[in-house]
Amino acid sequence: MAEQAAPRPDVTDMFAVHGVFRDTLGAATSLVGGVAAGDTERLALVAHYYENVLSFLEADHDAEEKLVFPLLRERCPAEGALLDRLEAEHEEALKLTANAARALAAWPGGDTSAQSEDAGSRGALREQLEPHLDAAEAEGLALCADNMSLEEWGARPGHGMAAFQGHKIWLILGLIGRRMNDAQRAAMLEHMPPPAIEMWTGFGEQAFNDLATQVVVDVRTTVPA
Repeated sequence: MAEQAAPRPDVTDMFAVHGVFRDTLGAATSLVGGVAAGDTERLALVAHYYENVLSFLEADHDAEEKLVFPLLRERCPAEGALLDRLEAEHEEALKLTANAARALAAWPGGDTSAQSEDAGSRGALREQLEPHLDAAEAEGLALCADNMSLEEWGARPGHGMAAFQGHKIWLILGLIGRRMNDAQRAAMLEHMPPPAIEMWTGFGEQAFNDLATQVVVDVRTTVPA
């Protein structure tokens, strides 16, 4: 009897992750620019929202660089040029993320020019990130599906949560989950550590739903039906 091939991961969950970056960064102009002068409550809400988004971007890239790229380099030596390009784009994105974080920190104590710079820094990040995400989806995900195991692919969420430096991990879980189908949401929960599952089911999901009514972001369908 022929040996059965090992099951391969469903890598389309990354469309949901990438959708978070596309949509939240794309909404920066309206969200940041829409905060009225003197509205400190709204300013804090939007600023904290983007602090968590930027931290998530860093954590996601960290997971790819430590868990994904090394395996692909080992198993796909002919794809070195593609991996070099993706990693170089990561480095550029992280520089722009740092710029965006500095602009974000300056905005609460600044004026309208600081507010405009903050929105612009995130626009620059999205402009750089968009072609990178396109390339990762068109070329990188197929390599992951063909050359990584279910366990290896499933290790990313836990790694990303451990690397996350924001204060609202439930915000990130909610943003991703809204872009996933039912099977992908179940798989995401399956690979989360028990304390994180308790946090999400205990209060995180409700906290996200409450915040989602205050911070409106265009949620597009980014996962194939």
